[in-house]
Parts: sequence; C-alpha cells; structure tokens
Amino acid sequence: MTPPPRDPSTRHRRAQRLGYELKVGLCAIALSLPGLLAAGWLLWQQDWPASTRIAAVAGLLVTSGWLWRRLQRAVVHPLLTLANLLDSLRAGDYSLRSISARRGDALGEVLFEVNALASTLREDRLRVQETGALLSKILANVEIAIFAFDDQRRLMLINPAGERLLSLPCAAALGRSAIELGLEACCDTDTPATLKRAFPGGTGSFEVRRASFREGGKPHELLAISDLSRALREEERQAWQRLIRVLGHELNNSLAPIRSMAATLAMLIAREPLPCDWREDVQGALGVIGDRAESLTRFMSSYTRLARLPPPNKRRVALAALLRRAARLEQRLAIEVCELAEIDVDADADQLEQALINLGKNAAEAALETGGGVRMRLTLEPGHALIEIEDDGPGLAKTENLFVPFFTTKPGGSGVGLVLARQIVENHGGSLSLGNREDARGCVVRMTLPL
Repeated sequence: MTPPPRDPSTRHRRAQRLGYELKVGLCAIALSLPGLLAAGWLLWQQDWPASTRIAAVAGLLVTSGWLWRRLQRAVVHPLLTLANLLDSLRAGDYSLRSISARRGDALGEVLFEVNALASTLREDRLRVQETGALLSKILANVEIAIFAFDDQRRLMLINPAGERLLSLPCAAALGRSAIELGLEACCDTDTPATLKRAFPGGTGSFEVRRASFREGGKPHELLAISDLSRALREEERQAWQRLIRVLGHELNNSLAPIRSMAATLAMLIAREPLPCDWREDVQGALGVIGDRAESLTRFMSSYTRLARLPPPNKRRVALAALLRRAARLEQRLAIEVCELAEIDVDADADQLEQALINLGKNAAEAALETGGGVRMRLTLEPGHALIEIEDDGPGLAKTENLFVPFFTTKPGGSGVGLVLARQIVENHGGSLSLGNREDARGCVVRMTLPL
C-alpha cells in the first residue's frame, strides 16, 4: 500500500536518515576491517601465486560488501517501515499495518505495538465520531438554546434552538460577539437565573445557565437558555383548573343548601295562613344559611392567609428548641421527641413554628384514628438539617392531591395546612415531602432546611 505523501519536513528527516545510514555503513566497514587487513596481508605475500592472492582478496571484498549491505538493510529497512507507519498515524490513516510484527523479537515487538496502537486509535476515532454524531443529534433536537463562546466571547457553536431564538442562521451567527448577538447580559448574570427578555425569536421568561470549559488551553464559555413561558403557561393553566375545581366544589357545597333553604322560606312565607310552627322552621333555615355563610367565610380566610404569606424574616434559630415547643402545643396526644441534634439555622421562627404545628396536628389526627403515637426527630445531614415527623396512623391512600390547595379528606378541613407548610419551607430554601412508612403502617413527613 502506498504510504501517504510526506510534508515539507521530509527533506530534513531524509538528511537525518542518510546520516544514520552512513553511521551504520561505517559500523559495517569497521566490522569488515579484519577482512580488509587480511586481504592486504595476502597481497603482500609473495609465496602464493598472484592469481590465488587476487581471488582471495576479491572474495574477501565481495563478502565484506555483501555483509555490509545485509547489515544496512537489516537495520535501516525496518526503521523506514516504522517511520512510514508513524507518519500514517500522524496523518490520521490507521489502515496501514506491518507484516513483520511478531512476538518474541525486539523489532517485531515494536511493530506489533505500533499495529496495536493503530487499531486503538481507529476504534477511538470511530467512538469519537459516533459520540459527536449523537451529541449533534441531541443539540439539534433539544428545545434549549445552546451557545458556545471562545475566550474573546465570539460565538463558535450554536444549535437550531439558538438559531430560532436569535432568528439568525448558523452561518450568520458564528463569529459574532456576545454584544452583537444581544447575549452579553446573559453571559454576565449569575446563574442559574430567570430573566424576562425579548429576543428576536421570542419574548417571555427564560432560564439562563452558564458553564466554563477549556479548549486549546484557553477558557471558553457555554451558555444555555431555556424558554420557560410555555411550561409556565401550562402550569398556570393547570393551577387555575385545580383552583376553580376546588372553589366550585366548596361554593356548590355551601350555595346548594342556602338555595334550598331560601326556596323553603319563600314557600313558607307565601302560605296563608302561616302554620303555627313557622317561627321554628324559619329559625332552622336561617341557622343553616348562617352556618354555610360562616363556612364560606372560613374558606375565604384560609385562602387569604395562603395568598398573603409574607417573605420570611430570617434570624438565627435553634431548631431543637423550636421542635420541643411545637410538640408541647399538641394537647390531644403527647408527641414523642426522639432525638434532636443541636442545629442552628437562619429562618423565620414564627413561620417555621406554624408549619411544624400544622404537620404535628395532621400527624396527631392520623395517630388518634388507630391509637398510635407520633414521633419527632432532628438530624444533621450533609448541607442541611432533616426534620422527620412520624405517625402510626392509617397511612396515605393517595398522594397526588396532598398539596393541591383546599383539597382535604377531613370533615371541616380547609385543605390549606399542608400547602401552607410546604410554601413556608420552600421560602426558606428547603423541601417538604410526605410518604408512607416502609417499616410499619403510618406516614412520615421529611422536612429539609439548608444550613
């Protein structure tokens, strides 16, 4: 197979090769020197016939030349083969192989390893090409706009979502600076961040994330911009649907008896003469109307409290003391405080106490159904404090509606306690989750708060 063409540095390497071959030749001549001395000695011997001396000298010279040529070929030719193989690898041609590669031989071992290196590089290149093709497919199909900038903040990579966001084709966008593309503010903001921006390809809320990487020893920047407007609109639509469904259910529960009682009162007053017990009937109907109006008032008060939750006024709070106080406030059932680590966090003590009271109240009501108990514990986890409230109640039948506002399965419940508790915890940067216990019957609440 014809080796690939050499670059302009071939002449320099050829000069080095000729110098190496000359050294090999000189070594061969040095090895032939005893034979040449013997030939000279034979020429000076007068006892032998001239023809014999000439034949012996010629034989010695031919043998020395043959040995010199064989030595040079044995040393130089494999090196030329190795040079061609390495030159092919450097050029990216991994198809050339040496047929002289074999185990148990010094030069054969070198050629064998070069062949193995060529196979490895070929597999690696194929793997890189396949990975690059997969990455290109991913970038082409994700809805997140991806931009890569060099150390001068000039665009060097953009995906189709980025082209749509900027309303620019790839060829026109590449090479432009972040300022020219209107992305300088996104590159300078602390991420992750949510910005309201107007891009040529769309206006709305966008989440911006930045990352850095190095290429060629120089810092580069990766920018990802995702459009949140569609997801937010869908979440808003679902939230309104849930809210309207719950509001409609609560209003119908109250308005239906009010409407029925009003119709009854109208029929009663229209009767002539009035029955003797009409006052008792009127008072009963008005009592029902008053009860349902009071229920609606409580419902709207709960809604107002949920909608007007102020931001937390944070100060240093000892969580252990807060949990002990919240546990003592439950009078129907003694809440057992198992283990409390001494942990201080920056939080709004009043809001956290309200959340713990709501969670403790729910756990106590569940435990009273089965005659079980409730336990609280506080432990230190990497990066956060973990509060667990465990009960021996019947457990949770369905968990998908737990945090739907105004959804409740308890008679007289407002459906606000869990939602309010989670909102308080999330406003503190933590998380709140409920689930059935794995070791026994009951439910466990897990609240995390950042340290």
